[in-house]
Parts: sequence; C-alpha cells; structure tokens
Amino acid sequence: MADRKGAGNSGMNVDTSLVRELAEMLGDTGLTEIEVEDGERKIRVSRGGVAMAAAPAAVAAAAPAAAPAAPAAPAGDAAAPAADTAGAIKSPMVGTVYLAPEPGASDFVKVGDSVKEGQTLLIVEAMKVMNPITAEKAGTVKSILVENAQPVEFDQPLVVVG
Repeated sequence: MADRKGAGNSGMNVDTSLVRELAEMLGDTGLTEIEVEDGERKIRVSRGGVAMAAAPAAVAAAAPAAAPAAPAAPAGDAAAPAADTAGAIKSPMVGTVYLAPEPGASDFVKVGDSVKEGQTLLIVEAMKVMNPITAEKAGTVKSILVENAQPVEFDQPLVVVG
C-alpha cells in the first residue's frame, strides 16, 4: 500500500501515514490539536476530527479513514459489568496492544495468573516503539479487557489485577 492516496476529486495527495502518526502523537502528548505545514500543504489533526488543506484556495477535505477510531468493545470478558474494570490498568497512550513479546510466543499473562509489581502484562506499540505495560501492584489477573493486535485509546482499561 502506498503512503500517498488521492483524496476526493481535488487531485490532492494525502500522506496517510503522516496523518496517522500525528493522530498517535495527540494521544502520546495529551495535546488536542497538531498542525504541520510543508510549503503550501497544511495538515491539521485535532481530537474532534481531521481536516486537511493543500493550498489557501483549496477546499478542506475531510479524511474519515485517518480519524482516530472509536474505542473497541472490551474483548474476552465482554459480558463483565463496568464495575469489574474499577482499578484496571489503563493504556498510557494510543497504540496497538500485544499480549505476547513476539508473534507465536506465549502471552505475558493469562486470567488467573499471579503477578508481581513491575511485571510486564502486555505491550502497547506507539509509533514503532514497544512500551511495556507493567503491574502496578502484586495480585492476580482478574480479566484481560483487550485482544492481541487490537488498537487501543489513551486511558482505555487493559487489564484488571486484584
């Protein structure tokens, strides 16, 4: 897949990988809006949506495919009431969650496992950086609220350790 795609009939090329990278940056930094300018091309990404303009005379084109996705429904114990996520370890960033250190390897933890404070529970990849998410306290894994390779949002509950 190429990084540049046509948007609408305006003939404008949009660097979708840059838009996605900027959207991830919003979650990583806590900002509500980022704007970059490259010659006559401007790209502005905000939490409320994504709009792009190629030149002052051009009409802004919406890019719904590059807009941040809505949080996915929790996986695994999806029928568990919301109260069961109280005290859950939450994602510190927007990214993709991985339950194992590499494809084909065993998951870091499973429901029912005992964990120590500081033990890696899963990984959140953001902008090609693997960020280990660790247990904040010793306890037992009560539920895993995400699936492997699932996109996650900032502050989304990931794992409940009790």
